[in-house]
Amino acid sequence: MNEVELKSVVDDPALRRSLLERAGASLVFAGQLTDLRYDQRNADLSGRDHVLRLRVYDSENGREGHIDWKGETRYEDGYKVREEISTGASDPDAMAVILRKLGFVVVQVIERQIAQYELEGAIVRFEQYPKMDVLVEVEGSPDAIERAIAVIGLPRGGFTTGRLADFVAGYEARSGEKSALAKADLARDSAPRASSA
Repeated sequence: MNEVELKSVVDDPALRRSLLERAGASLVFAGQLTDLRYDQRNADLSGRDHVLRLRVYDSENGREGHIDWKGETRYEDGYKVREEISTGASDPDAMAVILRKLGFVVVQVIERQIAQYELEGAIVRFEQYPKMDVLVEVEGSPDAIERAIAVIGLPRGGFTTGRLADFVAGYEARSGEKSALAKADLARDSAPRASSA
């Protein structure tokens, strides 16, 4: 199955979410979303632009996981497209152990609070990172994506095929501050530096 998506920086998450809700969007998840991205020690997967990810959803209703593989990124008609295969992982901790036993290592941890909606065939996810711009990701068919973007009300030109790393670079260039995609990144940035004297 192909994943088709666009992302944008969000100016006012509460306003944009309320516009979706007024248009009949269903809130399907609210809570923490953690991605553990894996690779082999020789970085074979990233070298081929593949992603192996354990995604964990945590909320007051419980915890569930998904294991995902994504193929090479393509750009078609202004959209980012990747082949994606995903399946549930009822015990994400056990899945993490299996991946480690197979020789995979965690190369990136991404943590954010999300609100995920469904609207007329589109999945719309608002993402609040520990220290970065709030983003909205819209997935679905091109028609469903465009309908959802119109409801969200952000400028269409702000929605891009950019990767998360591109949004991080934009935030850091504009703010002059280091971003944090996980709570551990905040802790590292606030740790006292050894004196060079």
